[in-house]
Amino acid sequence: MHEILVLYYSHRGSVRALAEQVAAGIHQVPGAMARVRTVPRVSTVCEAVEDEIPADGPPYVELQDLEQCIGVALGSPTRFGNMAAPMKYFLDGLAGAWVNGVLEGKPASVFTSSASQHGGQESTLLSMMIPLFHHGMVVLGLPFTEGALGRTRSGGTPYGASHVAGPDGAALLSADEIELARAQGRRLAEVALKLAGAR
Repeated sequence: MHEILVLYYSHRGSVRALAEQVAAGIHQVPGAMARVRTVPRVSTVCEAVEDEIPADGPPYVELQDLEQCIGVALGSPTRFGNMAAPMKYFLDGLAGAWVNGVLEGKPASVFTSSASQHGGQESTLLSMMIPLFHHGMVVLGLPFTEGALGRTRSGGTPYGASHVAGPDGAALLSADEIELARAQGRRLAEVALKLAGAR
């Protein structure tokens, strides 16, 4: 069984809900399995640290997760058209993985959530892709052959799955958002298995 890393940061639960659907899509592909991980919050207090194990949800990501998985789905909430600080902080600390080519040639995809329809989802997804290109990853989007992409009135972009949480931060995904997140997981797993078989 080959594992795909689903790595996310979620503040109010909507990115976590998307991550669960991306993982569900990965599990629909024979031979693929999702390894779900998160990143800790970043504190403004220099001495503050998170517990080594989160109070709930998946464990924090470790370098071995990146090394052992054959693909990565990366998720973050939108913060003014960019990824959230905890995800950026994690990615900024991957110089060693970059030097050693840990992620080179592996496929990746991205997903996000914002409070409003025009909250910067697409620019957030594009900003998340930039470090993945620097690591030599094969970055995948969502093709318009996915019917939900053309009909959605909530989240969903060709750059990756997304969710419109609204001002209350609701984590309840629409049917189209679920369909697109699962499609993204399936696509990532299928490509990852093909690439892993070619190595």
